[in-house]
Amino acid sequence: MFRARAIIVRNRHIALIKRQRDGRVYYVIPGGGMEPGETPEQTAIRETREELGLAVTIERLLARVVFRGKAQYYYLSRVIGGHFGTGKGPEMTGKYPPERGTYTPVWIPLNGIEQIDLFPPQIAELLSQVSRQGWPVEPVEYNIED
Repeated sequence: MFRARAIIVRNRHIALIKRQRDGRVYYVIPGGGMEPGETPEQTAIRETREELGLAVTIERLLARVVFRGKAQYYYLSRVIGGHFGTGKGPEMTGKYPPERGTYTPVWIPLNGIEQIDLFPPQIAELLSQVSRQGWPVEPVEYNIED
């Protein structure tokens, strides 16, 4: 199964999902698994609406991460509508069992990425570099074994 995520930066802040699970606090880029018939771009758009309540357009692929043999696509995205924090997906409306933890949409300063636990760490490092060097010209590829 493929996964797709939307990287949204506005006013030098990035939109993330704060996760609290099993006593751990960490952050992820909004996104999730592809549904039948979807492209990765369509998945990122749908998941952003479900998780954040935002309508986005995809600007370009920033990174492809293969984690345990499964591809994840990270797209630079731009907000074109909606209201942050109004996502109606099951994870945002309490339809998941409590053991799945909490999901909270947040804006984090891009220059503060180093101070949080953002998964995967390769994307955290990429975003940290962006604040100093700008966006990469070509998509970055990572292969993560564990």
